[in-house]
Amino acid sequence: MSTFEDNQYLTFKIGEETFGIGLLNVKEILEYTHVTTVPMMPSFIPGVINLRGNVVPVLDVCDKFFRKKHSPDKRTCIVIVEVPESISGARMDIGLIVESVYEVLSIPSSEIEPPPTFGSRIRVDFLAGMARQASGFILLLNLLRLLTVEELTALEETREEAANAVPAV
Repeated sequence: MSTFEDNQYLTFKIGEETFGIGLLNVKEILEYTHVTTVPMMPSFIPGVINLRGNVVPVLDVCDKFFRKKHSPDKRTCIVIVEVPESISGARMDIGLIVESVYEVLSIPSSEIEPPPTFGSRIRVDFLAGMARQASGFILLLNLLRLLTVEELTALEETREEAANAVPAV
């Protein structure tokens, strides 16, 4: 049996598409801030941010899905999400750069369809499903599949290296 929160999604825009993430995975939404570049990372991982003393890797979702860089503007946000289980078995926070955040929607399970097997402009393995809405579909992200094992490993190593490089205060 699902609870009310299980059916709530934070919706946001990337390119021409509307995406959603389960609200229980969203920790906070930040105004876009400077991202510190980390060498030798894929182009869709521009770097890390310091979030209250914690190193948080940042993912440019537009670059990951559409291979286009998004130029930050006043509506650009970094959504801090908790990936349920990373390579080490621990939870991991990741910042997602999104063009703009819309709203939190309650979407009944009956309105969610499985991802299509064809016709989507992004790889469907990133998707948990598609929510029918009057204006079209909301693409619901699967955080466990957003990054490959290799990408998650690289992020964890980068996060640990950056955390060790910060002098203790």
